[in-house]
Amino acid sequence: MKIKIGLFFGGNSTEHEVSIVSALQAMEFFDKSKYEIIPIYISKDNKFYVSEFTGIVNEYKNIPQLISKSNQVLLAKNKSRVDLVKYPYKMFSKNIYDSIDVAFPVVHGTNVEDGTLQGLLNMLGIPFVGCDVMSSAVGMDKYVMKCVLKDNNIPVLDSITVNKFNYISDQDDVIVTIKKKFDYPIIIKPINLGSSIGIKIAKDDESLKEALSHAFTFSYKIIVEKAVTKLKEVNCSVLGDIENASASECEQPINSDEILSYKDKYLSSSSSKKTPSSNTMAKGTMESLSRKLPADIDDITRETIRNMAVDTFKTLGCNGVARIDFIIDEEDNKIYVNEINTIPGSLSFYLWKAVGMDYETLLEKMIQLAFKRKREQDDIVFSFETNILDCVNLDGSKGSKS
Repeated sequence: MKIKIGLFFGGNSTEHEVSIVSALQAMEFFDKSKYEIIPIYISKDNKFYVSEFTGIVNEYKNIPQLISKSNQVLLAKNKSRVDLVKYPYKMFSKNIYDSIDVAFPVVHGTNVEDGTLQGLLNMLGIPFVGCDVMSSAVGMDKYVMKCVLKDNNIPVLDSITVNKFNYISDQDDVIVTIKKKFDYPIIIKPINLGSSIGIKIAKDDESLKEALSHAFTFSYKIIVEKAVTKLKEVNCSVLGDIENASASECEQPINSDEILSYKDKYLSSSSSKKTPSSNTMAKGTMESLSRKLPADIDDITRETIRNMAVDTFKTLGCNGVARIDFIIDEEDNKIYVNEINTIPGSLSFYLWKAVGMDYETLLEKMIQLAFKRKREQDDIVFSFETNILDCVNLDGSKGSKS
């Protein structure tokens, strides 16, 4: 009997469309002799849909039409599996669409990659691929991630955060605070978004106000850093868990402006790259990014970055595949962790292909890591029997914790 994998993608995120392409690209490379893949589309209003069409990329050119011919489902725990229950429930009908044994989220961005979906899957008790709730949430919050890494002696750029409500109440005070901490140029980022969305570089007071207003349209909290003017960006993927992890080849993204943009990542194309199969569109995924692979760095820098990537992955408690993005300040030759993508675009398969691992093997390793974590969790005691409810008194008198 085949293991049934629920492939989750979409969601209420600015990276909704990227998630669809990443997931359906990955779908082609699972070992079909071992796994049955059930594509589960999460709409922008956070409803789950399944049908014979949700695994076909061309259907997403008209999402309302796709939804109209698909089944909305709810997730219901059923022993070690999760049932996909049709909603609304119909009397005298078959209401269970199917069941899944393991969940494989290929989601990007806020409301899905940030631990929200992982929390639901964890409560359902089903094995799921990738980072857990805590590492997903920490990885999404750029400032919290930097604090954790800095406390563990992993180099990151100094930064401060700015709250939208403080900015609205006193813009001048916020500007003064930022300028006391950093000289121009300054980079402004939403604190919890990926794909370079909402990021701008400010070179004076006017552009700083513009950058802040722009970032606040995407998040109520933003992170401010000194912009590195002479920089080289290098990315490296890590596969494993906190017990054992290894690093991929390093890539050097090629950007068309001062910062790597959403367009550079997902809307560019390169004649040097080919789609992995005739049915998979590379455009719209990180595979379409213009890059140098391997990165144009010396051997010592390469190994330093790969070791830092593994240290970052383990420090944040990651699982599965993540991509860590680095900044090299070429002026003083210092390397900094910029951010982590706990579910990277295209699952960074192209970085593993560069070290001899094909996509099918990568997916298999990620699934086995999910089952390994579930076995380890099953060995942990999360509750124990007590008679505390026998002693509860709700008549208004003070209770006791003893």
